[in-house]
Amino acid sequence: MSPNIHPTAIVSPSAELADNVIIGPYCTVGDGVVLHGGTKLVSHVVVDGPIEIGENNTIFPFAYIGAPPQDLRYKDEPTSVKIGSSNVIREYVTIHRGSPSGTGVTEVGSQNYIMAYAHIAHDCKVGSNIVMANVATLAGHVQVHDRAVIGGLVAIHQHTRIGAYAMLGGFSGFGQDVPPYTMASGARANLYGLNSIGLKRSGFSDETIAVLKKAYKILFRDKLTLKDALEKVKADLPSIPELKTLTEFIEQNKRGICR
Repeated sequence: MSPNIHPTAIVSPSAELADNVIIGPYCTVGDGVVLHGGTKLVSHVVVDGPIEIGENNTIFPFAYIGAPPQDLRYKDEPTSVKIGSSNVIREYVTIHRGSPSGTGVTEVGSQNYIMAYAHIAHDCKVGSNIVMANVATLAGHVQVHDRAVIGGLVAIHQHTRIGAYAMLGGFSGFGQDVPPYTMASGARANLYGLNSIGLKRSGFSDETIAVLKKAYKILFRDKLTLKDALEKVKADLPSIPELKTLTEFIEQNKRGICR
């Protein structure tokens, strides 16, 4: 079974297309593009290389994947994008290639749902099972860990990290790291508690959620310095993997922690 390419599509001879790739009407597939099996470009999609897109992705009209980075220092260096499998990328989404000043690669994992007009800038590292709602925007070098939910019209400052299972409220701005398992919102975002419902829906046990709630209180509500709060959490609470994920994320911060 050869690739299904609509007659109006423009596909570079150097593009590598798996047998069951579908290229819809008026799509443009540039040099250095690799599309794996089952991936579908619905119509009017532009994909520029170097880029590798995994299996069973669906990319909707007017998305532009693999554009050069919006970096004034960029001078046509060979940077790239790498996207995993089973992602849904909706209308007008933009995902830019990496930059020479960063890793050189923009990475998106698998099974993400990226809604219309969302933007993933150069050198971002986006995990898997993430939801980005409409017009959510990641500046350069942002990291989003697995199973985070990013609300509509959210703006995230460059080099900021979003922890696993975090939920970010819509119409918010984030300039500091958002810890795993938490909820945050606001023009200059603040934390609003543990993402308890999201954790329960994801299969976390009541015991684990109870430990994380205690940790949240110590870290963010007991008016301790972050250093003292981390020491208290480690000394007083059971050593479970989720708690280690939380404390290590906080210890590795460089932009400050959203509180």
